[in-house]
Amino acid sequence: EERAHFPCSVRLADQTNLVNMGMSGVAVCDEVVESYQSLKLGHKHKYVIFKLNDDLTEVVVDFKAEANASYDDFVGKLPENDCRYVVFDFEYNAGEGQRNKILFVVWAPDTAKIKSKMLYASTKDSFKKKMEGIGIEHQATDAA
Repeated sequence: EERAHFPCSVRLADQTNLVNMGMSGVAVCDEVVESYQSLKLGHKHKYVIFKLNDDLTEVVVDFKAEANASYDDFVGKLPENDCRYVVFDFEYNAGEGQRNKILFVVWAPDTAKIKSKMLYASTKDSFKKKMEGIGIEHQATDAA
C-alpha cells in the first residue's frame, strides 16, 4: 500500500500540533520539542525516547525518564526489534566540575525491519534541526 505524504501546511487543518516534515514526509510534533527543552534547560529528565507513531506520519514521545534514572534503565527501555531516537543528558566531571552534554542516539538494532531503519535514517536530519544544542551524535545497533 502506497502512502500519500502531504506538506505540513495541508495536514495542519486536522493536526495542529505538527511542527514540520522532513524528506521522509514524517513530521515532528510540538511535544517532542517541548520534551527536549525540558531535558536540556530544566534537566527534568535523564533521557527522552522518541518513536514514529503507528501510522508512521510523525515523531512522538515514547518515554520520559526521571532525572535520577540510570544507564541500565535506559538500555532496558530500548526495543529489541525497532528503531528509536533518544536524547540523553550525560553528566561528567572533566576536572573543572560537573558538566553536561546532550547526546543524540539513533537506536537502529540489526534486528529492526529495513523499512523502519530507512524511515528513521531519512527523518533524522529534520528531527535534529529541532533539537538545538545537541553535543554528540551516536548511532547504536546493540546494547553493548
